Amino acid sequence: MILSLAEAGFFRPCWSAAILDETERAIATILKDRGDETPDATAARHRAAIERAFPESCVDGYQALIPAFTLPDPNDRHVLAAAVQTRASVIVTENLADFPSESVAPLEILVSSTDDFLADVIDLDTPGTVAAIRTMRTRLKRPELSPEALIRRMESSGLTKTANLLIGEIESL
Repeated sequence: MILSLAEAGFFRPCWSAAILDETERAIATILKDRGDETPDATAARHRAAIERAFPESCVDGYQALIPAFTLPDPNDRHVLAAAVQTRASVIVTENLADFPSESVAPLEILVSSTDDFLADVIDLDTPGTVAAIRTMRTRLKRPELSPEALIRRMESSGLTKTANLLIGEIESL
């Protein structure tokens, strides 16, 4: 959903190769848990598709900034460095505790959960985002999802604010 909203122009995603490495590993883990027979290969295809769809999103030149930051998990400093390098206004992560406000607020960067971020984007332009999410939903083929099923999937994935916003728009999804 995040990439569909980015594709529709609601925001500009930015990431580093290191962030995509982490994303690819997470996708492989999810696929393995779902019983995918080739999770690593499937995750690599997903990553390649992301890179093809958003070639301008990969940031470089942030590596020299990494030592300047202090975070609870030093392995997350590359995320903050990439955000600073691109002048990002938001870092979207479920790892909120590792980006404390005292470390990121002086940099004028907000740290947001996926659910909060999506809910904010939807709230800013409900008709436009609903149209983009409908386009995303209709592209899904395995399995196809009804608007109700999509909202249930959001809820089960922890996107409760997002789902609650979209329930009122179900006829347009």
